[in-house]
Amino acid sequence: MSNAILSNVYNHYLTAYAPKSTTQYDTHKKSELRKIYNSIVKLNKESPWYLDTKNADTQAYAVSLKENARLLHNTIASLGGLEEEQSLAQKAAYSSEPDSVNATYVGSVNGEGETSPHFEITVNALATPQENMGRFLPHEPAALPPDTYSFDIAINDLNYEFQFNINAGDTNKDVQERLVRLINNADIGIKARLDEGNAKSSIRLTSTTTGLPEGKNQIFNISDEHTSKTSGVVDYLGLNFVSHQPGNSSFLLNGEERSTASNTFTVGKMFEVELKAVTPPDSSVTIGLKTDVESLKDNINTLIGGYNTFVNATNAYKESQTLSNRLSREMGGIASRYGNELEGLGIRLQSDNTISIDENLLHEAASGSDGLNSYQALRSFAHALVQKTSQVSLNPMHYVNRTIVAYKNPGHNFASPYVTSAYSGMMFNSYC
Repeated sequence: MSNAILSNVYNHYLTAYAPKSTTQYDTHKKSELRKIYNSIVKLNKESPWYLDTKNADTQAYAVSLKENARLLHNTIASLGGLEEEQSLAQKAAYSSEPDSVNATYVGSVNGEGETSPHFEITVNALATPQENMGRFLPHEPAALPPDTYSFDIAINDLNYEFQFNINAGDTNKDVQERLVRLINNADIGIKARLDEGNAKSSIRLTSTTTGLPEGKNQIFNISDEHTSKTSGVVDYLGLNFVSHQPGNSSFLLNGEERSTASNTFTVGKMFEVELKAVTPPDSSVTIGLKTDVESLKDNINTLIGGYNTFVNATNAYKESQTLSNRLSREMGGIASRYGNELEGLGIRLQSDNTISIDENLLHEAASGSDGLNSYQALRSFAHALVQKTSQVSLNPMHYVNRTIVAYKNPGHNFASPYVTSAYSGMMFNSYC
């Protein structure tokens, strides 16, 4: 398989299925990978053979299960780790002006050895993307003759060629809408949209990244000087006009001038900081660690939020995938196992297997003298969710309606470690 096809497969996976970018919790040691492989072999040793699933909706559902299980697993891991005794013990950061600067604690679990560190940030300028604004053309027949046209976009040290047709009778707006779809579907790091007004329209192109690339003054460049098909569309539509140059952020960190290409960065390997707005003159934003009680409440809300996201994603398929109801009930069963203890914390299971939180009861319980020590049931609940997400990740096909072809002869069969990976072939989406 060529590198181009593999690239298409990877991009299709990221845009169609992956709900979130990878995190530090997606990296694994060799021993962990070996353990996963052995679990797959064991799981499939006596598993029957199934007919391949070719329905597109079913394939999307199976891969979605895998990815949402990964997301919930990583959410729980971020709250203190996957060991039950450390669960929910992660520190949390605060910002005195979250609308201007947001902060997330990314330091060591429990913040051991850290004595309430804090710092001041003054935001002078945000990192900005590049924006190209095309010509405003009237909604009239295009002046370019019918032909196959192409142009090149250079971005991230890669060059992409876009080809399209202009047919007889096409208006300027027809051509512009065609290019907006073409660029957005390519997902190369540029978002296109059509701006309209006074019976005219223009293509606006905006980079998804910010800041100035090292040694360059633009994030992307558009031309058709050396393209393979008919040229002329770049100048006609004005695609190469840079209406807003990209720029780096500018801020003061404890009075010291700093600059970054992105509005998100880390400070002291402890805080992930996101610049959101310029601060007023002669003012600053304080970033630090929350108290143990506030950190605990944040961790609980994050845990329940992650659980609800997973259950809601599962419930979304209950009409088209009947076995999704089984998974939803199993998740609700895990929550009900700790129902009495959780209700004392203001955490209640709902009829659709999601969970609600009474913030007043939660605050009262978190502020009690026992603190985190009284949350053993919640830590056990989180640990049970980790085990469940691992099971779903190993075999999402367990919750897919499939036709059994044959049962294996018990005790006299070969291990088939790749059966549970049937969903991985679905990501190729007929590319191979």
